[in-house]
Amino acid sequence: YFLLSNLSFLDILYTTSVTPKFLAGLLEDGKTISFAGCITQTYLSFFLGTVEFILLAVMSFDRYVAICNPLCYTVIMNSRVCLLLVLGCWMGAFLSVLCPTIVVSRLPFCYKEICHFFCDIGPLLQVACIDTHFIKMINLFLSSLVLLTSLVLTTMSYAYIVSTIMCIPSARGRQKAFSTWLLTSLLSPLPTEATSSIYVRPNQSYLLDFDKVTAVLITVVTPLLNPVIYSFRN
Repeated sequence: YFLLSNLSFLDILYTTSVTPKFLAGLLEDGKTISFAGCITQTYLSFFLGTVEFILLAVMSFDRYVAICNPLCYTVIMNSRVCLLLVLGCWMGAFLSVLCPTIVVSRLPFCYKEICHFFCDIGPLLQVACIDTHFIKMINLFLSSLVLLTSLVLTTMSYAYIVSTIMCIPSARGRQKAFSTWLLTSLLSPLPTEATSSIYVRPNQSYLLDFDKVTAVLITVVTPLLNPVIYSFRN
């Protein structure tokens, strides 16, 4: 519940950083944002998204311990460990996103208009007046590190969970274990796949129409579904 409460708080912040300004833009003729506001929105969306993917990996480890080592669960996942894991998620994301955002904020920009419904690193790099290839490579490296590490850890946890469940002798025991885990295992990789399609591209080309649709999935649909996904069998 401590991890779930952090995920809920994180989703509220993530949605709040993008959606209100987006909705206000739909009602206004002049869809404007200050430069400081744009950079702040870029940082918050990047930072909070990074926290979420690290936290999802931590939650998959929590489910692994709960199913594969149930008798040791309260010893392994005690309050201190949970607190340190969550602090690690926030601090790791804060440090990894800070430098790229500062670099982007100091770029010279040729245009004052971006083709997106919120400020993101990709659209900002498109309107920069200098060659941003090196910055794109840094962005690709950091995004790949966070997303692929989260995906690998989650996949490993799920693989161990499946093997443990299959070893349960009773059919009722297997059904109970699967019922508490199956829905999250099917739906939790969706945000990772959607985000990877935007930020983890080898050629770092920005397909803005596709990116805008995917961004709605990440910033609006995923926070809407998370309470349903993670509370379904509560």
